[in-house]
Amino acid sequence: MLNDHASELLRYVLNGLIATAVHYGVFVFMLETLRFPSAAMASVMAALVGIAISFMGCRYFVFRRMQGTFLQQFPRFIALYASIALLHGLVLLIWSDWFGMDYRMGFLIATGLQVMLSYFGNKILVFKA
Repeated sequence: MLNDHASELLRYVLNGLIATAVHYGVFVFMLETLRFPSAAMASVMAALVGIAISFMGCRYFVFRRMQGTFLQQFPRFIALYASIALLHGLVLLIWSDWFGMDYRMGFLIATGLQVMLSYFGNKILVFKA
């Protein structure tokens, strides 16, 4: 049986995979179907959808910390994820828009940074015990 920390980390990974899949799906739709001219802008806009999915998953599935109210947790979550979304967009701006490299690889690099920052940020700042 998994201990509490390992179980929480596993739930975090699952929640993150779902939110990232939504983010990526919206991102690709914006670039490929809507023909957005900027990978950075498409990523930032798609991140908003992924952020909403991630918050609900973190609040009710991953951290399960209900002692903080929605109104206490949500602004901290938004501040954290807005910062991370801007970093994600900056990575894609540099990687894809400025250097012309494949946006899919840039997305993976930016997402790796996002995973590390979001787990510790959520655990320490947003859904702290």
